[in-house]
Amino acid sequence: MENKNETTVTVLENGPLLVSGTIKLIGKDGKEEIKEGNTALCRCGLSKNKPFCDGEHRNSDVLKS
Repeated sequence: MENKNETTVTVLENGPLLVSGTIKLIGKDGKEEIKEGNTALCRCGLSKNKPFCDGEHRNSDVLKS
């Protein structure tokens, strides 16, 4: 049973890191952003919206094993 206050990170096959729960992101400029629910974080390096996934991995073989 999953704890509602728990934050989990799931590595999606050939896709992003899926973070479920509440996270605080701190940008290089020090700006803080709270995200709740599901957040997809880029793991391929190709996203134009880093650190978030924009689906660009689908157009590449970067994450394919």
